[in-house]
This record gives sequence, structure tokens and C-alpha cells, in this order.
Amino acid sequence: MTERRGADAGSSLRSFRWKDLKGEYAASLAGPDLESAIRYILDPASAVTTIHWGRNYIYQTSMKTNAGPRQVVVKQFRNQGWRRALDRRLRGSKATRSWIIAQALIKAGLPTPEPMVLAESTESQGNSYFVAALLKPAFEVRHFFRRLQGQPDAGDFPNVDESDFLRKLGRLARSIHDAGIWYRDLSLGNVLAHPHGDGALELYLVDFNRAKIKGRLGLWRRSRDICRFPIVERQHREAYLEGYWGDVPPRWSPRWWFYVLSVRGYLLKHQVKNALRGKGATAKAPQGGKHHAHIPTAEEGCSIRDQTVWDRLSDQPHQHASKWQKLRIRLADAPDHLAGYAAVLASAPKVISRYRELKAGLWKKPTPFRGLGVAVRPCPEDPETHFEALMGLGLRYVLLRLHPWQDDHDAEQALAQRLTAEGLEVSFSLPQNRELVTDLPRWERAVGELARRFTPYGRHFIVGHAINRSKWGVWTSQAYSRLLRAAADILRSYPSVEILGPGVIDFEFHSTLAALQRKQPAVHFDAVASLLYVDRRGAPENAQMGLDTVGKVTLLKAICDTARHASPRSWITEVNWPLWEGPHSPAGRSVSVDEEAQANYLVRYYVLALTTGMVERIYWWRLAARGYGLSTFEPDGTLRLRPSYLALKTLAAQLDGATSLGPAPTAEGTYVFRFRTNDGERVVAWALEAGVTVELPSKPQIAVNRDGCVIDTPASAAVVVGPSPMYFDL
Repeated sequence: MTERRGADAGSSLRSFRWKDLKGEYAASLAGPDLESAIRYILDPASAVTTIHWGRNYIYQTSMKTNAGPRQVVVKQFRNQGWRRALDRRLRGSKATRSWIIAQALIKAGLPTPEPMVLAESTESQGNSYFVAALLKPAFEVRHFFRRLQGQPDAGDFPNVDESDFLRKLGRLARSIHDAGIWYRDLSLGNVLAHPHGDGALELYLVDFNRAKIKGRLGLWRRSRDICRFPIVERQHREAYLEGYWGDVPPRWSPRWWFYVLSVRGYLLKHQVKNALRGKGATAKAPQGGKHHAHIPTAEEGCSIRDQTVWDRLSDQPHQHASKWQKLRIRLADAPDHLAGYAAVLASAPKVISRYRELKAGLWKKPTPFRGLGVAVRPCPEDPETHFEALMGLGLRYVLLRLHPWQDDHDAEQALAQRLTAEGLEVSFSLPQNRELVTDLPRWERAVGELARRFTPYGRHFIVGHAINRSKWGVWTSQAYSRLLRAAADILRSYPSVEILGPGVIDFEFHSTLAALQRKQPAVHFDAVASLLYVDRRGAPENAQMGLDTVGKVTLLKAICDTARHASPRSWITEVNWPLWEGPHSPAGRSVSVDEEAQANYLVRYYVLALTTGMVERIYWWRLAARGYGLSTFEPDGTLRLRPSYLALKTLAAQLDGATSLGPAPTAEGTYVFRFRTNDGERVVAWALEAGVTVELPSKPQIAVNRDGCVIDTPASAAVVVGPSPMYFDL
């Protein structure tokens, strides 16, 4: 390692070079475990909070230092693709450019969070990382401008005098240019306001990988740099330009008109970009690569069918095969798919007829409300806390996912034993991967071992997982049939064991119908298992192809009722709404939600589905996980219960074991479901929009919110509800 002086006379930087990484770090971080500390924070698995999830991934984590843990922000730059690799070679990576500009800002006395680590992969298309100290509390100036424009989502930006703050912002911009730095992205999200104890705000600069050191800047470049704030009112522009120029430029001067033209050009550019993207277009998956940077590459030389690897952050396989490669395989397997479509077409009339019968009979008679469940995996971080959280939900049903490709199942067996001892009903899921699909003897050995070990603790085994997704190893119906027949031969040898399947994921009921109607496999399912993600792009009330949650579970029941190879029972063995947590999310940005929306959707999904009487069980996947779980382990080892955990716990306490009386008549966009309990009548109510008044059957006596807190009882039967469900005892 070598040492050089940093931009600040009081600091120094040291360089490092390891087998796969090279870079620099602040000398204050030096210590015997520096390499492990740096590698830890560069692993997105260490992320505590996702700050930005797009072309680059920015997250907060904790770094171990000799002086104690430091909260840091890591910006991961992706260099995949020949264009980025070439740009990195010619100009240096964005991380390196950020590191250089950070030192220049510090040398000029400009505030920026302390740069701590620069790390570069030694591979030509490997990642680059810029690590800086976390600034907390900090507020993006975008919230100041939202408040300035009277927008409702202004956030909690501190109260400031508008003109004084704009002058301060202008002075900051002038200081950057006086230091010879052309920022090129001095915009809403790249200036942070940090309040001091005396209430004063200091402005900090972040995200400067586009900046260049130019020495002297002319009027045109200055104007282009300071035009990115949406300052519309004349008095506000005057205050901002006064801070920048030292006085208000006359309206006939080049300084004024260059600025005005730059602002208009900047706004026009964004209007054109938004129009080209399409109004209301959803966010896309990270650009610059087909997958998250942490996902390993497929084995060199493997076939298209075998290009799957395990994504440890989202706890699922990742398919490297492109859509065109997958299309080639689908075309090669066309006879198999055509046979499936033929089975669908042949059985469609009776399914449709049965669906109409079931729909006509919806909510015509009282229905027991039961079947609330949660899915789990063992928790090596803290098994005891995990178990306590599981018991704290108050649920009767637990689904334990086993991994047949693993050799060690001691943790799963210990968990199953404890759950059974507590009186919970445990079911087991047996997913497959590509290795097991292609090695039937190994699959048979694994199922035999799992049956021997886990049949003492439960009698329901789900064979098959997302068989309509090639990343889970199944490309054809014959491949699944072989797995199913082998597993059934083993499991049926144990008395009272029930087999569930086929485990089709998402609203792709043609795959379910084909699996249940084809002549092969001749294996009877005791219940149909589905991974029914109704609409991860929004609320459970949303419709796809004309069917919302209620319509879909009704159609699924019609498929079960008319199936050749299944009993008329329906289980939903996996559902969740993925969270906005970067690569930990099992789906893309466009289908991710925040924690509040996840909790609201959970309750509404369970109520809508279970009150129909069409579904026996629903299991949320899963209890503890980053990206989608009811809870998550923080870096300090504590288990944080998300709002969805409290929502499910409250739902169980309020309605589990009650009798559903169906929905009460309400206006469109509002929902009131009635239940009979041991104490009388209870309703759960919500609306798709906030602040909507609904009329309950009678005046409530007790009101409880989604999270189980007793709230003020309304004075009449007319109550105000919103997207968060509320419970009322009548």
C-alpha cells in the first residue's frame, strides 16, 4: 500500500491493490481488518437502506473501523457493456471521476460528505464503487422547491426564508465555479441541506461524477450549470441570481438572458424526454446490463437450458438466457406446448361454465374465514428471535420451504419440530432447480430423505415450484412429470400424506389448466397449489384481462373443480408485494412498492380472496427477508418488524376463525366486508382513495386500525376510510 496527501492538508489517502480490487481509502480507516471491512460494504447484501435504484445502485450500510462503526453511502457504478468499458478506459470510471472531484471540492473548501473509499474491479467490465460518509439528517433541496411550488409531496424540509435560501444556493453555485469546477449536474437531488444544532442549514454537494475541472468558466457554461433548479417566479430568480452574481443582473444584460434561455432550454428538454418516454411510463429495470452486478455468471460453455445461477440476495434463481435464446428453446419444444394448448382448449368450455356458476353464487351464504398462513426458511442470523416473531403472528398455518438440492436439513428439521410442538400445522414445499431436473436419481434421493425426515411433522407436500418459469429448471411438461411421478411414488408410501401442485406462478392459469388436464402425468393432486401474484404492479383490486383478485381466485377454483388430476381444493402457497430495496427485491422496480402499500395490499388481498370461500390457504412469502418479507434483520442484528407484519398479526387477531357474511353494498372504489364473531358483528373497510366516507351497517362501538391500535370511535355509521383497512365492531 502507498500513501499520498489528500486534498485537505489534514488528511491523507492510501492506495490498495488486491487480486480483484484496487483503489484508495482515507488513512483514518486503516486497520488490520481493512480488507474485510471494505469488501463487506461493497457487497450489496450489506445494504441497510436503498437510496437510489436505477442505472447505478446507491445504498446505506455500516463500515467497521478502529474507531467504531461508521455509517456510509455506497454508490455502485455498473461498467457492463463495451461502451461503458471503453469510456472507463479512456476517461476513468465514474467512481474515479467522483473521487477526483470530491478531493477538488474539499481542497476548495466546499462542503461534501467525507470521501472514504474508491474501489475498482480489476476486470474490464467489473463494478466501480465510490463510498462516502453518511450525512444525517439531510434533506434534498428538491423538497424545498416542491414546497415553493405548493406541491403536496414536499416532505419535511426545514422551514426557511425562501429568498435567503435561494441566495445561499446561488452563492454555493458561484463558489463551485470560482473553484474551476464545471458541475454539469447541479440539480434538485444533488444538493443536500444539513441542519446544525443552531437551526442553520449547510448545503452539501453529492453526485458529481459528471463534473469536470475546467479552470475558468465562461458565461455560457455558468448559465447552463445554474439553470437546473425549477425557479419560475421572477422574485425567486432575482434572489438566486443575486446570490450567484452578487447583485441582481439587469433584465437586458447577457447574464440575465443567458440564464433565462438556459432554464427554458432545460425545461423543454425534459418535457420532450418525458413525452418520448410516454406519459405515466413505469420505471424499467436497471440499464446497462441484463442483471444486477452481484449475480454470478453462468458456467462457461453451458447450454441455453442450463444458464441459471442462484441470486443470493433475492433468494431465487436468475436466468441468464436472453429472450431470444428462450424463444429458440420454446420453438424447439413446440410439440409439447401445443399439446398443452390443446388440453386447455378442450377443457375451456366446462371451466368457463363452472366459473359462471361460482361467480353467480359468490357471497350467497356465510363462509368460514380461515387459512391465514406464512412461509418461512430457517434463520441462521438469530433463530430464537425469528421463532418468537413467527409465534407472535398468531397464525395456525406455516409453510416451510425445503431446498432439496442442499445436503444439510438439520435447521429445517429443528424448526419443523418446534412448530409442531407449538400446535401449528406445518406444510412443506419441495422446489426444484435445474440440477435436480436433469438428474432424476439425485431428485429421488433428495425427496426420499426429506420425506423420511419431515413426514413426522406434517402431511402436506407441495411438489413443483414456478414450473412455468425456466429459471426454476423446468422447460417442458415432461420434465415436470418425471419429477412429480418420482416424488409421488415416494410420498404416497407414507400414510395420510397429501400431494399438492403444480405450483404455477402468476396469473397464467393456462399453465395450471394444462398441467391438470393433460393425460400425463397420471398423478392426482389432493389440492391445487398456486403462486398467485395477482397484480404486483398495483393494488389487489386491479384487474388483468378483466379479472381482479376475486375473479382470479374464482376462475382458479373453477379450474380445480373441473380438473382431471386434482381434487376441488385451492391453496395459494406464495404471494407478496416486493419492496423498493434494490437487488434484494425479487422483481424489478416497476413492480416494487413501499412498506405502507405492502401492508395495505396484504390485508386487502387476504380479505378479498378468503371471503370468497374459493381458497383454503394463503401463505405470505415470507416471514423474514430483505426485499419482500414481513420483517428484516438490521445490521446490528435486531429484527425489524415491518408494517406488513403488524397488518397480518392484526388481521389474524380480528378475523381468523370468524364467519364471513360477504361485502356490504358500497360505492365504487370502497369496500366493506361483514363478519360474525363470538362477540357480535365486525366489519373491515377501506377505500382506494384517501378520505372517503362509507356507510357502515350500523354505528361502530370500537375502531381498530390496520396495525392493531384502538382509535377514536366514529360518532355515526358514516366513517372516513382510505387505502389502509380499518376494523369496526358494530
